[in-house]
Amino acid sequence: MPVSDHGAFADTEPVSDPIDTAGRRVVLVHDWLTGMRGGEKVLESLCRLLPDSDLITLVHVRGSVSPLIEARRVRTSFVQHLPSPARLYRHYLPLFPTAIETFDLDDADLVVSTSHCAAKAVVATGRAPHVCYCHSPMRYAWDQFDSYFGPERLGRLGSAAARPVLAWLARWDRATAGRVSQFVANSRFVAGRIGRYYNRDASVLYPPVDTRFFTPGDSQQRPYFLVVSALVPYKRLDVAIRAATRLGVHLKVVGTGPDLDRLREQADGRTSFLGSVDAAELRDLYRGALGLVLPAEEDFGIAPVEAMACGRPVVALGRGGATETVVPGVTGVLVESPDDNAFATAMDQVQHTTYDPAVLTQHASRFSVAQFEHGLRATLTHALAGTSPC
Repeated sequence: MPVSDHGAFADTEPVSDPIDTAGRRVVLVHDWLTGMRGGEKVLESLCRLLPDSDLITLVHVRGSVSPLIEARRVRTSFVQHLPSPARLYRHYLPLFPTAIETFDLDDADLVVSTSHCAAKAVVATGRAPHVCYCHSPMRYAWDQFDSYFGPERLGRLGSAAARPVLAWLARWDRATAGRVSQFVANSRFVAGRIGRYYNRDASVLYPPVDTRFFTPGDSQQRPYFLVVSALVPYKRLDVAIRAATRLGVHLKVVGTGPDLDRLREQADGRTSFLGSVDAAELRDLYRGALGLVLPAEEDFGIAPVEAMACGRPVVALGRGGATETVVPGVTGVLVESPDDNAFATAMDQVQHTTYDPAVLTQHASRFSVAQFEHGLRATLTHALAGTSPC
């Protein structure tokens, strides 16, 4: 079974009954299905609440997501038939606007998208409400161009060539925001970005964390810190690596991505790259760690909540979604600057502080699957109430 950046599929019991759609057609829209990350956990809840819904996506790598999602009726775009879509789908970014707008949703009564790229721009009929659960406006088109397409990534000429393409995508991203009837953001931080880039209001519903699976254990803490992240530039994992080296502690890195070779070059013998792990191993790693390190500005950040659910503190950059999940002095430390010296100081503070696992677990329960699905049910029931049956 394929595993993702956040572990393989954990077996959990359903927590919510399906929503009565009264024979109306509901369509779920997701950017791409290539692994089980935070966005796919949201999609799982949607599949649970709307079991008769169809699912459309740009690219589907079969077997890469949970059985609950794989059981959907999945339609893909023409990008699926381009060379090596499983590996190169991000290279087809300029084609995504055409691909997402090609889907025919004339017979849909409700459209629900989960979007951080193009899914929110799907074209629904005027009678079908469109609820978008927005993980973020398109990051690389707005405020993270350099992290993805800067000269150090593509070279000077490649970066210069990409800039007008991404500027065009940003204009398209803004122009298509009007296709959404209601935005739901995964954090107050993202709601602010939706207001800034789309000039739209958004309610806030924190994404689901499996707090019934991620629980404290009886294992003794071992002398290592943990990172759980995709290995991509904007995650700033080099900060965590340098901080651990400076402090002289072991660092274990869970995740895969294009930055692996570059990060290995910066690491010393105390940093281990574990790649993808299954859910049970990830839980054991959380339980045994001195703490989780999060040096990036995250839209929300599910890994910190998983760590807290396992009774372990978090050292996080004091920006973005971490400010909504980490309570300084209670569940971890917020670091003012993305600087290895500052992170080393905070990590040293954590390893010499005793945290109460019960307090951390109780705090993490605010972000449970049950809490998420309760809020999601209310949102979708309201949307359906305004939809006329076929």
